[in-house]
Amino acid sequence: MDYSTYFTNNTTSAIAADLIGRPLTYHDGAHLLGGYIVEAEAYLGIHDRAAHSYGGHRSPANEGLYRTGGTIYIYSQRQYFFFDVATQALDEPQGVLIRAIEPAWGIEQMTTNRSGKSGVLLTNGPAKMMQAFGIHDKKWNLHFLSDSPFSIDLSETQKKRAIEIAAGTRIGVNQSELEWANKPLRYYVAGNPYVSRMKKRDYAENNGWQR
Repeated sequence: MDYSTYFTNNTTSAIAADLIGRPLTYHDGAHLLGGYIVEAEAYLGIHDRAAHSYGGHRSPANEGLYRTGGTIYIYSQRQYFFFDVATQALDEPQGVLIRAIEPAWGIEQMTTNRSGKSGVLLTNGPAKMMQAFGIHDKKWNLHFLSDSPFSIDLSETQKKRAIEIAAGTRIGVNQSELEWANKPLRYYVAGNPYVSRMKKRDYAENNGWQR
C-alpha cells in the first residue's frame, strides 16, 4: 500500500492506532536512525479543539495539515520540534503526531544526538525523538513522506504486534476544553517503557510486544 492510500483510506483515529508497531526511520545522510512506533496521537481537524486547525485556522505554520494525507507536518514549540503526518484528503486538516518510538536502528548515533541520554530517555517523547534524529528545524515540513529521508514501513511483515494497544487521553491538551481533553485519542503499546510518562511499575514483559 502506498502512503497516499494508507493515510486517506481510514479515519485518523484508526490510522493512529494502526501505526503502532510500524517502523519509523530517518536517514541523516550517514546513518539510518529509528525504531518502532509505540505511541501516536490523532488530531481530528476543524472540530477538534486541541488541533492546530481547529475552527478552520490556516496559516503558513500549519499548512502541512491541509495537504494530502502522507504529507509531513513539522511544528515547533520553543526550541523543540515535533513530527506529524497529515491524514485525509487535501484541505481536510487532520493528522497524527508520532509521540514515541522504541529504538531499533542507529541507537549509538541517536544517543550521541541526545548528548548521551540513553535507555528510555532516548525517545520517550516527541521532542526527544526528533532530537535523537538530529532534527532541529522544519526543513522537511510540507514534504511528502516518499520524497523525504523519513520512512514508515507499511508492510505487515515488518510490523511488531502489541499484546494490547491502549487508548488514553492526549498529553498537553488544555484542560479547559474537557470534552476534547478527555477523548481517548492517544494510542500506545500498553506497558512499553518508551511510551510517554509510562511508570516503571507498569512496564510489561517483553515491552508489551507479542513474542
